[in-house]
Amino acid sequence: MKVRHIFILILSAATIGILVQWSAGEKAFVPLKGKALLAAKQKLGRQMFFDMSMSDPIGISCASCHHPSQGFADPTMAVVSEGAVSGMFGTRNSPTVAYSAFVPPLHWDEKEELYIGGLFWDGHANTLAEQAAMPMMASNEMNNKDKARVVGVVKKASYSNLMLEIYGPNAFDNVDSAFSHITECISAYERSPEVNPFSSKYDHYLKGKAKLTAQEKRGLELFVDVKKGNCAACHPTEPDPATGKVLFTDFSYDNIGTPVNKELLKKTPTYQKDLGLGAFVKKDSENGKFRVPTLRNVAVTPPYLHNGIFNTLEEVVRFYNERDHGKFGEPEVAENVNQEELGDLKLTEQEVQDIVAFMKTLTDGYQP
Repeated sequence: MKVRHIFILILSAATIGILVQWSAGEKAFVPLKGKALLAAKQKLGRQMFFDMSMSDPIGISCASCHHPSQGFADPTMAVVSEGAVSGMFGTRNSPTVAYSAFVPPLHWDEKEELYIGGLFWDGHANTLAEQAAMPMMASNEMNNKDKARVVGVVKKASYSNLMLEIYGPNAFDNVDSAFSHITECISAYERSPEVNPFSSKYDHYLKGKAKLTAQEKRGLELFVDVKKGNCAACHPTEPDPATGKVLFTDFSYDNIGTPVNKELLKKTPTYQKDLGLGAFVKKDSENGKFRVPTLRNVAVTPPYLHNGIFNTLEEVVRFYNERDHGKFGEPEVAENVNQEELGDLKLTEQEVQDIVAFMKTLTDGYQP
């Protein structure tokens, strides 16, 4: 047989294969791009975020500790959140994930000579994807034994077709890459306007679409006054230079002299002194320091501080105001306590209430 005849037979076989595939209704994978891709990732990430099958045993989702009804913090307002295994608790209060998309990676700022950024209270994750992955594997949180278990849940979920639409027909073939896709989509959701709406009364005020009450105005003035509350030193009311957003945090770390929370000791009998950033970066000079949280939605995210010791904003402001008067107990970590910016602010009770009134304007969902 001549070579050209062999070539024709091979070509014909290939053509038949294509026709068979076409007749069976198979479609070639066409990757999503641009806005369509981002929207699909956010949609998929949202479904994963609320999926209670993602824990072992089932019953705990990301939203169980970070629910939109409570400013993306724990809706039970627990001192520390309970994990999938009954009776297992974390060692720190669940922070809000709202606006976490704007937190930079942990780094040493040469100019300011301090640590900036990083997720969690001690900065031990640098990206939202890393942050999403860690609770999934933690025994006192979602308690998955490995990545394969998480990937298996998503593969069986009703939304698995969206995973295939985004990442292709082989999306589940490799466990590591599939798990990476999962955390990428959750982080995409956490970057979405749903989680970061900038829709508080204060946002409307900045746009000239709302007016602050007399008390709220007084609170704002006290909030920024360096001789009064001086809250804006760590919770700036000006746009962040890197993002152009008013985020009410400078992402720095501070030891404000927080006392031991006895309720936390009851939940976690094996609890040991929490050194915060110092334990992570292994520097005694950072012991007792925790990342300054955003004050957005602060009125709906109790309890407060890294160990959930205070239940109301009034208590927090009074602590800042009168810490050094001996009313609150000794600091859990005595070294590195900030003695310059808080502790004896000499605010009146009315001024305390005014500052609280202003902070309540930072809650999202305000309707002018």
